[in-house]
Amino acid sequence: METTAPDQLMAPARGRGLISTRGVEQLIKAFFGGNALVALIVLTLITVFLFREGFGFFGQNLSNLRLYRQSGLEYVDIIRAQGEQHATLSRALNELRLRQFRRAETANIPREQIDAALAPFDEFATAFSDSAIDLNGLVSDLGDQASAQKEQLFARNELMAQKQHLERRGAAEEAAQIAIPEVDMTAAFAALRTGTPGFEAASAQMTATVGQLLNTAPTLPNEEVQQAFEKWKERARGYLAALPAAAEQLRAWSPDVPVPWYRAITAFLFGEDWITASFWQDWYGIRPLLVGSILVSVVALTIAVPLGVSSAIYVSEIASREEKRLIKPYIEFISAIPSVVLGFFGIAVVGQAVRAMSELPMFSWVSFFPISERLNVFTAGCLLALMAVPTIFTLAEDALRNVPRGFKEASYALGANRLQTIARVLVPASLSGIVSAVLLGLGRVIGETMVVLLCAGNRIEIPDFTQGLGAFFQPVHTMTGIIAQEMGEVVRGSMHYRALFMVGLVLFTITLGINYLAQKLVARYRMSIG
Repeated sequence: METTAPDQLMAPARGRGLISTRGVEQLIKAFFGGNALVALIVLTLITVFLFREGFGFFGQNLSNLRLYRQSGLEYVDIIRAQGEQHATLSRALNELRLRQFRRAETANIPREQIDAALAPFDEFATAFSDSAIDLNGLVSDLGDQASAQKEQLFARNELMAQKQHLERRGAAEEAAQIAIPEVDMTAAFAALRTGTPGFEAASAQMTATVGQLLNTAPTLPNEEVQQAFEKWKERARGYLAALPAAAEQLRAWSPDVPVPWYRAITAFLFGEDWITASFWQDWYGIRPLLVGSILVSVVALTIAVPLGVSSAIYVSEIASREEKRLIKPYIEFISAIPSVVLGFFGIAVVGQAVRAMSELPMFSWVSFFPISERLNVFTAGCLLALMAVPTIFTLAEDALRNVPRGFKEASYALGANRLQTIARVLVPASLSGIVSAVLLGLGRVIGETMVVLLCAGNRIEIPDFTQGLGAFFQPVHTMTGIIAQEMGEVVRGSMHYRALFMVGLVLFTITLGINYLAQKLVARYRMSIG
């Protein structure tokens, strides 16, 4: 009877074990590879979705701009712009009065004496505001004419589009029943162009009135406010000097000049107005939203990066075990607070505290203090910094702990102290991880919606950068905030709807670009230290 060798008996078992091990490896590989594939598919779907929903916006925007010129609204807006600049100067006078009033209040001067001292300035401000009555009346009359012409052209274009659609479907009989009304453009523009001599007469009258007011302007008691008033008078003289150029622009304007195709793109990327559902003209310019998002992110990272990285260095290299048990959980617990709760905290506490601090006498040397708005860039940035600190802290602390222990021991062996070891060895060695932490913090900040919607002020306007750091204490709107605020109110497929998706596409592109540049910088740094 033949006997079977032990190795021959164990061979099938070893084969089954090898097959089983290979099967597990294949499953693990398929699992992680599948996750990467899913991420790639999701990224592709998001990109396609944004492009698909935003597709057609630029075509609609171009038609909107052409109608704006053909109806004569562009002509009226040349005059309207001068009226808006005058109104801006009037608001600046009101702000100067408020600053002077608050300075006097801090000096414990009775209100009756303050009003009596400001009476000449109030008369000056009232006379300046009244100097634009003729200009505003002209804008109102011409605006009614241009609006009526726009409605006629819009109705005509709608009927033409409907007729062309029926013809493409082969419904020639139904298309023939649609009558396209004629619009007498020649007569309409002849009536509209009477605004040019009217504007010249109104601007001449305003130049004489305001010039006389500037020559007899009162003097404000506070020296700092008086200096601001002198700057205002320079702005007013510059405004008067620009009125003849506006008249030349009116004479040179023509509705027959074609609107180039690229104007639809540049108006979106560089436009300073976001105006929707307007009886006059809708504008979709992303520039104020982009500036608002950048300013809020700058404030947030300026606060969060030093706090988060410094906290990570302290907990990783300096703190005792008891301190680590206390500090680390509390910092990481901040990320569990809902953003809407932080938004309420910003409205009720942070914004009010910042405005109250700006009114303290110890800060009277700051030119843009006191501030009038408690919801602004700084308030939103402070709250977003609070949300970004846990992310930056956790990832930066992990990066510092992952530095090989030998690096630290070698540094100490060469005679370096703890501070030198941290600054010259540990931080450079973990820089890629710290940069990744900062980038994730930036992603947390720039993609946040609720806090900026509640705390940024939601004013679609580029801040006044002539105030220097005062621009960070002015209200703004952001790209994420405008999407959250308006998406629920728009009609699907409308130009407004597609414009919001284009804003989302710009935000998506910026995020990808930041991550790509950061990876390049980290790779270059690794090559330099290698």
